[in-house]
Amino acid sequence: MTDQPKPAMTMREIREHLGHVEPGQPEPMVQATRYTVNCLPEDGVDSHVFEITVEYRGSDRWAVRRFSQCLAADGAWDYEMRPSEREDEWLDAHRFDLDTALKLAKEAAPKVTVNGFTVADALRMAQQRTEAGRG
Repeated sequence: MTDQPKPAMTMREIREHLGHVEPGQPEPMVQATRYTVNCLPEDGVDSHVFEITVEYRGSDRWAVRRFSQCLAADGAWDYEMRPSEREDEWLDAHRFDLDTALKLAKEAAPKVTVNGFTVADALRMAQQRTEAGRG
């Protein structure tokens, strides 16, 4: 009689064995649904107002957003209408695959302006605060 090797346990079986999940309990799914794109460091005083987000909208389509506006394929920012008011043509111009959405967001991020201040202005002011010892 030869010893047969035991089949390897699946990740699910290991998790059940360790008590991390109950047998028969549905396995939660995890999905990233938002990316933040910003030229300012995240710990900066005003960095949040300069951020652009890339947000999942279902069916492998992503929106490039800044507050209540969406970036179109032509580089124009448009207010995002209520879902019931969005037509296919609008969606096609404002929804992208993830790689395209991230590329567009990265291209737009250095051009963000807030109350007349550009990203370059904000970076310069942050540097001046640091040099003056005010963080």
